[in-house]
Amino acid sequence: MVSETETASFEIPRELSGERADVAISRIFGFSRNFAAEIIENGGLVFEGQRVRKSDSMVTGAKLELTWTPKRDLIVEPLHVEGLAIVFEDQDLVVVDKPAGVASHPSTGWEGPTVLGGLASAGVAVSGLGPVERAGIVHRLDVGTSGLMVVAKSDLAYIELKKAFKNREVSKIYHAVVQGHPDPLAGKIDAPIGRHPSSRWKFAITSDGKPSVTHYATLEAFRSATLVEVQLETGRTHQIRVHMAAGHHPCVGDETYGASTSLSKELNLSRQWLHAVRLGFRHPRDAEELAFESEYPTELENAIEILRRQ
Repeated sequence: MVSETETASFEIPRELSGERADVAISRIFGFSRNFAAEIIENGGLVFEGQRVRKSDSMVTGAKLELTWTPKRDLIVEPLHVEGLAIVFEDQDLVVVDKPAGVASHPSTGWEGPTVLGGLASAGVAVSGLGPVERAGIVHRLDVGTSGLMVVAKSDLAYIELKKAFKNREVSKIYHAVVQGHPDPLAGKIDAPIGRHPSSRWKFAITSDGKPSVTHYATLEAFRSATLVEVQLETGRTHQIRVHMAAGHHPCVGDETYGASTSLSKELNLSRQWLHAVRLGFRHPRDAEELAFESEYPTELENAIEILRRQ
């Protein structure tokens, strides 16, 4: 399949005034910063007939045109995803229970299964809004995180759900097993998160990061770890993993953020113990309150049983 060129005309919103062009394009279209820069360097961003440079500052209300060719490895290919369960579906949206090892959507360098590919394989058509590789995606779960995720099927749902997530009107509850015992047993972590200064694939608490707020509460304490319930106010990439690791309590199994390798082996975990257990929001069409719950996957339940026996 040959990738077709796509074009979009748009205005710079007030909140992106003064931002670099590549940063603005990344945020508006959901592209990676590198891909946005690549598009601009190839002459893909135009303002009043003139090419825009990636370092140019954006002005509120400026009308621009973007032309890009979706990368071949970012095209959604239908592919059956073992363990991907549809929890709820109607004309506007679909709620899935995502297993670990599955990405939310295609991305550069990822060759494994995706939620969008699994939905396409199941005959579920999603909204065409958003970048082609993540059309219909209104929020994401890390590859190694399991649990509930909603995808927009209609354009109405895409617009309204994106707005609801941005306005923090969606209830996102996770359970995590973290190393050690958080002190205090319940609390709020308010620390900005940005790109890790020395790792392309990690994030960290940085002075110039995006505002990030995490609430946690202890559910059960074990000898070497603690089961906590986590509620997110914001939805930054790796937010729970970064915030808990910063307090020296990384998610068990999350060796990327400093978890003990020996404990991971002891619990037979090859992923972080992190599960999106509850998801609640108003239906985008009639404002009906919807709430969904997900049970722990077998490997996470088994890890808890081992901890209880210690």
